[in-house]
Amino acid sequence: MDYLERTPKISHPETPDPPNTNPPENRELIHSLPNIENEVKKKDLINQLNYLNFQNKTVFIHFQHHKYDQTIAIQATPQPCANKHLVCLWQEPDPVEKMKNTYRFSHFTIPNGQNLITVQASLRKISPKGICLVLPDICIETKARQVSRRSCNGLTTKLIQNSVFFSGDLLDFNAESFRIGIQAEPPQTFQWINPKSKVNIIISNPQENLYSGECRILKQRGGQKEREYVLEPLYHVSQRFKPKEYRSHRIQLNPSPDIIFYHPLTQKLINLRVIDMSGSGFSVAENKNQSCLPAGMIIPSLDINFADNSRIQCRAQVVYKKTVTNDKGKIQVKCGLAFLDIDIKDHRRLLSLLHQTGNPNAYISNKVDMDELWKFFFKTGFIYPGKYNFISENKETIKETYKKLYTENPTIATHFIYQEKGSIKGHMSMLRFYEKTWLIHHHAAIKSVMIKAGLVVLDQIGKYICDCCRLHSNHMDYLICYFRPENKFPNHIFGGAARSIQNPKACSLDAFSYSHIRKASNSVAALPEPWNITKPTRENLLELKSFYEKESGGLMLPALDLGPDINDRHSLAEEYAKMGFRRERRLFVLKKADTAKAILMVNITDTALNMSDLTNCIKMIVIDAEDLNREIVQQTISILSIHFTQKKFPLLIYPLSFAEQENIPFEKCYNLWILDPQYSDDYFKSLEGLTKFRKG
Repeated sequence: MDYLERTPKISHPETPDPPNTNPPENRELIHSLPNIENEVKKKDLINQLNYLNFQNKTVFIHFQHHKYDQTIAIQATPQPCANKHLVCLWQEPDPVEKMKNTYRFSHFTIPNGQNLITVQASLRKISPKGICLVLPDICIETKARQVSRRSCNGLTTKLIQNSVFFSGDLLDFNAESFRIGIQAEPPQTFQWINPKSKVNIIISNPQENLYSGECRILKQRGGQKEREYVLEPLYHVSQRFKPKEYRSHRIQLNPSPDIIFYHPLTQKLINLRVIDMSGSGFSVAENKNQSCLPAGMIIPSLDINFADNSRIQCRAQVVYKKTVTNDKGKIQVKCGLAFLDIDIKDHRRLLSLLHQTGNPNAYISNKVDMDELWKFFFKTGFIYPGKYNFISENKETIKETYKKLYTENPTIATHFIYQEKGSIKGHMSMLRFYEKTWLIHHHAAIKSVMIKAGLVVLDQIGKYICDCCRLHSNHMDYLICYFRPENKFPNHIFGGAARSIQNPKACSLDAFSYSHIRKASNSVAALPEPWNITKPTRENLLELKSFYEKESGGLMLPALDLGPDINDRHSLAEEYAKMGFRRERRLFVLKKADTAKAILMVNITDTALNMSDLTNCIKMIVIDAEDLNREIVQQTISILSIHFTQKKFPLLIYPLSFAEQENIPFEKCYNLWILDPQYSDDYFKSLEGLTKFRKG
């Protein structure tokens, strides 16, 4: 009462009540009431009103025209209430002055989710500041709408139709429709909007776009400068990524995790239970009447909370919504969400959990018993005598390197292990060695279970690739693998895939000669005139591209960061350094006078980061063989050997035919296999029958 007694009285119950001067967001037309749901007693009503006051929320005070069948509503904030008298203060200053001759008080309403509480109160006093009402003993709660609408603030909206943009705000929404308010800026008029044609809308906050999609116009109202539109999305599926036949299966975890996030359109905290989950996304169920996840909406930050109180944070997008019936016969809305990005270590933890749920012997980036791992490498023959002879001089350094790789879970490497009762039976690992390229290597299995263990880790890595390649944090645009043609398993799996796909832009094979070079005690100081070694220019790399397209047409140049616009990068080297590893790359061009003859890439890393030291070598790509002979090649490599500290290092020459024609001695041939994960369906199709990876 004190709130109103400080202001003069301007009306009484018999006097017509207040004209509407509020903007559209503070009024709404009220249609006939729906069916009654239940009664609300006065004490429960008072509790609800005090809750609204505590949360700084509002009620709607309704006024009816004394002559016409028209009702308007004005927002007001309820004050603390202890008895039958309720005081509400207007949201806007003095909204009643212009209404006093045409409108009278009717009732007030409280939005309550999808329900509406309607209170037939009596008017006691009204003033420019607020209104005092007498509460009844009973009021009614009615079903206001099938799906509750949610108010929005601070979100801009663009409506686009036939190349014309209208700007405005998102007023409220539910999963079925959006209500927007837009303005017409001269020379625009609302006649430019055809209500029979579809429109596109973009909803944004100050930082980013949160939703875009095609809609149909359901309703419109307003004047010449401002107008409200109710828009219904045309699609309940958002095709975020290219569809795939082969994908990892969704798994039901027990207990199931929850997702918790602030809704990007309302900033209200949402908590939903996960139905099922894979490494690329998950699904949740909503109450049909409270659905709030329109397909296509981006959730910038979302937490997945597990039963052990661990959590994973990610960025996600709603990719579909559909009505389903659960086991109890209740209708729900099932929504699928896809990961847009997630920290690489968090993603590995999730994938490890999912893989082990499917196969308790399958591990991803687990902490490994190093004695058991070295025993496995020697027992399987993966480290054979010739290889051990090459690495034995640096065995202590190699032990330290592998301890960091297998116990500290660095972001640049991951491993897949099939393990029974603590004994390693199968192994494969990956190393991010170029900016957007991961090297698959070190595939080995115990002979007694070779087929089973070998295929399990191959299956693991396939699922991992499928789930990771779309996420920026994984930097996985290409997969590469080196193998010798005489090695039957990789030649059958990887070589067979390339031969089956028959598209070098999807999956390619390039053959290199491989030999070990012993660093000379006195390296060559300079090449004979007119030969020289310099840093390559963009034109040199364009020439390399032209040569390679004609020679192979494969993926080697973009995968190995040898494109004309991908000269030297340092971010990956910095990431290696942060984790205590070394990774350097230097590019050179060998020229005769001004003619480029070969591009040379010197990779320098920790010894045996790859057991064949394919990460610690010189790659020579010959683009013009004329006048280039064995002696010049040897002198060139001798000059570049100063970059290595070890006594021996590998030399790989491409194309293989050049080494053969110039009688340059080499120990073996290595095929470089490269896959673009966009074509993973073609790869998995070639493996059908070999792995358990099946169509999704």
